[in-house]
Amino acid sequence: MKNLAVLGRILFALPFGIMGLNHFLMTNTFLGMMSSFIPGGAYTILLTGALLIIACICIIINYNIKLVSFSLAGLLFLFIVTIHIPGLYDTDPNKVQTALIELLKDTGLMGGAIMIALYYDALKELSTKK
Repeated sequence: MKNLAVLGRILFALPFGIMGLNHFLMTNTFLGMMSSFIPGGAYTILLTGALLIIACICIIINYNIKLVSFSLAGLLFLFIVTIHIPGLYDTDPNKVQTALIELLKDTGLMGGAIMIALYYDALKELSTKK
């Protein structure tokens, strides 16, 4: 069972690493998705990419899981509120559909991050009680 938890943690973290790399490789694409009120432009995208890669690495190597997972959930919440929800009000139906898919994806990932944080926190408490 423990091996499945490790596999699940790695499989959960890998997409964040890939998304982080995409922030570096496809910066112009992400610039087009950003709302006008988000400051920093490309720097914000690159910083976000670096944070996603760092989160991926920390989750894979099992370093500070609770803090990293809750921080990742907060970052995903920011994506939802600042990018995906405003995208739902676009006039282009294709952009609305993409925003909805991204909103649902990030909502699910946010829930997964919270579950991982609480799981590893409970696991840590159990191991200290023994």
